[in-house]
Amino acid sequence: MILKKDGRFVNPHVEDNRRTLMDLVRWKTGFFKDPVQDPIAPKSFSYPMPKRSFNPEGSSAMWINHSTYLISINGLNILTDPIWSQRCSPVKFLGPKRKFEAPIGIDQLPKIDYVLISHNHYDHLDEKTVMQLFHHFRHITWIVPTGVKEWFTKRGITQVVELSWWEHHNFQGQMRVTAVPAQHFSGRTNRDLNRTLWAGYVCEFGPKRFYFVGDTGYNPHDFKRIGHTWGEMDLSLIPIGSYLPRRFMSPVHIDPYDAVCIHKEVGSKFSLGMHWKTFNLSDEKTHQPPYDLLQACKKESVDPASFLPIEPGHIVNW
Repeated sequence: MILKKDGRFVNPHVEDNRRTLMDLVRWKTGFFKDPVQDPIAPKSFSYPMPKRSFNPEGSSAMWINHSTYLISINGLNILTDPIWSQRCSPVKFLGPKRKFEAPIGIDQLPKIDYVLISHNHYDHLDEKTVMQLFHHFRHITWIVPTGVKEWFTKRGITQVVELSWWEHHNFQGQMRVTAVPAQHFSGRTNRDLNRTLWAGYVCEFGPKRFYFVGDTGYNPHDFKRIGHTWGEMDLSLIPIGSYLPRRFMSPVHIDPYDAVCIHKEVGSKFSLGMHWKTFNLSDEKTHQPPYDLLQACKKESVDPASFLPIEPGHIVNW
């Protein structure tokens, strides 16, 4: 069920997402500092990556950066929350700056058929990237949450499908996409806070499917329902970064432990991390998420080979 209050979308399972201007000031001045600190990743730490052969004819996933994945299956190419800009910000000279260049340029991409947009924050809906993709691949179909289509049509992009939670759309027999709940928020200015929806997506290709979680906090309801609805996921793209301090971030950003819980609750056969390393959006160090992910896998008796924090440009089958 989609909930709104005073014309704005709200999260059904959390009352306070701590996103007022005063909350931001309190975060930056240490008010939300966690009283107990988890162990810091040793400098020598490396995630135990299994040796995996690669079949160029099989379904594949390449992590480009942040929440941007290139998914290839059945001759289709799908991008998630694409960003190639130097900063995730409304201005070019301020805001979080990327830590590394994208491993592949937009002009080097294969023909892109679909793009999934989880919500309208600057690190997930990047205007410069969108316009570059639109000019390179005019036939792209953009899949967005409720309220975001208008942003595209104002820029002359009309091949847009807008979905609310639990709505689905069949795309010419190529795939079926269902928007599913996420626990987050939206807004590109203070005036449009939560005027548009946020979402994850389950994309189905016959018996094979992947789940793009989007940006989310954890709750014990949504992901269990997603798992109950589909039974299992062949691939899940799950955030593992931007989670400290927990007292501030937890309503809207999962940590690696929450990520492992989601991995289990949706029945994911294979998961890949995202939303880390590219931009400095929180207090944890750049190299910390894989270490915390490994500890979470051990705690939850999950095989680390089933949930990998691959590097930018790395491509795997699924």
